[in-house]
Amino acid sequence: MPVELEPESRKALIASIRRYVEENLDAEIGDLKAGFLLDYCLQEIGPTIYNQAIADARAFMLDRLVDLESLCYEPEMTYWSKTSS
Repeated sequence: MPVELEPESRKALIASIRRYVEENLDAEIGDLKAGFLLDYCLQEIGPTIYNQAIADARAFMLDRLVDLESLCYEPEMTYWSKTSS
């Protein structure tokens, strides 16, 4: 499943890539080349980042599910034990 970006996000990322190349690599690239680099990163690197984010979210949710029973548990059949004392 390829990552789809909103047009505003894509435009901002292309500008960021251009700035990075200019400031750190002492070169200038246009929007077309920056767009190609962005597409490469999304296709080649994006899935690894996405998969790690899903794994992190899964681990987070599993940790919360383990706590769910202790946090949300209500003892059953307690009416008589409270009133018979």
